[in-house]
Amino acid sequence: MKNWRLTAVALALTLAGCGGGDITTWLGSYSKEKPAELVPLTNEATIGTIWSANVGAGGAGKGASLRPRIDANAVYAADVKGRVSALEAATGRQIWKVDIDQEITGGPGSGDGLVLVGTVDGEVIALDAATGTKRWAARVSSEVLSTPAVGQGVVVVHTLDGRLTGLDAADGRQRWQYERIASGLGLRGSSSPVISGNRAICGLAGGRLVAVELATGYAVWETTITLPAGRTELERVVDILGDPLQLAGQVFVGTYQGEVAALYESTGQVAWRRKVSSYSGIATDGKSLYLSDDQNRVWAVDSRDGAALWKQEGLRGRKLSGPAAIGGLVVVGDFEGYLHWLSPHDGRMVARTRVGSAPITAQPKAVDGILYVLGDDGDLAALRVGGGVTP
Repeated sequence: MKNWRLTAVALALTLAGCGGGDITTWLGSYSKEKPAELVPLTNEATIGTIWSANVGAGGAGKGASLRPRIDANAVYAADVKGRVSALEAATGRQIWKVDIDQEITGGPGSGDGLVLVGTVDGEVIALDAATGTKRWAARVSSEVLSTPAVGQGVVVVHTLDGRLTGLDAADGRQRWQYERIASGLGLRGSSSPVISGNRAICGLAGGRLVAVELATGYAVWETTITLPAGRTELERVVDILGDPLQLAGQVFVGTYQGEVAALYESTGQVAWRRKVSSYSGIATDGKSLYLSDDQNRVWAVDSRDGAALWKQEGLRGRKLSGPAAIGGLVVVGDFEGYLHWLSPHDGRMVARTRVGSAPITAQPKAVDGILYVLGDDGDLAALRVGGGVTP
């Protein structure tokens, strides 16, 4: 169940490069810019690997959106060949591993005792979080390239055709569907829903952000972050692929060929906007926001007003992941498996480590002082920062 609109633009963006940036699609990566060479660096911070494990084939270069999920004391991971794993968060020891015998393209998500993945054929599979036993399967409207979210007994899924679907967490029965399909071209990918209270917040094609009631799917608000602009269809592509970030009553989101914006969570009213094009997620240390843009520059902006604090341009062309903030540092992954550790004060590079040779496409996850990094080949590592840096 491929969506023709998104499949067509995946081809167009791979060939055209879309304004000199770097877009990863199901057909591969395209960049007009030669990757920046890595200069010798003496690490100023100590980065230690706690454990590492292989959790399958990863995305296998097929453009799947697979990210590690950390929930309580477990890490859940999936690969494109249909294997789902649960590991102990502290040790990396395998708890269970199952094969659902389908091509997984989104997830895993977790909650309400479930681990959830989405497939290329438009199914959501729910597994028992403790044992990996299959609990139910539900058909949705198209391919799932996002992570299902769970809250208040409802599983929320964003499908590639732009729909949000609410499924009953107990049996997978459809409870509601929110449909607001954008016209024209778009990127191949989907923002994942984020649960906040009794709502799910999700970015949509066309540069829109919506908050819906978990119980009914009713849209509490819908806000256009960026309006399309430009003379050609490719120049007018405006999409939200990164997940919204909720912090202190506000929601932060970035758009491709658009802006980074802050919205008031209660009303959807825009508090500020800043012109930065980004298709990956945003991270925060509780004060500043960090993001990678489509030119592979890393930004820090003030969460209060969007003012730029610094911009690191030394990693251009290296196909950066979204960032994470941990241990007084900011970290991004690149296409050669390197992690680049930056000072949150001025953006200078303070350390470099490598967790493998495969690209790091998935945004690293920082939970309880541990950074979880998944390479595109299925190598998963847990790292700890021994010390940050001073201003």
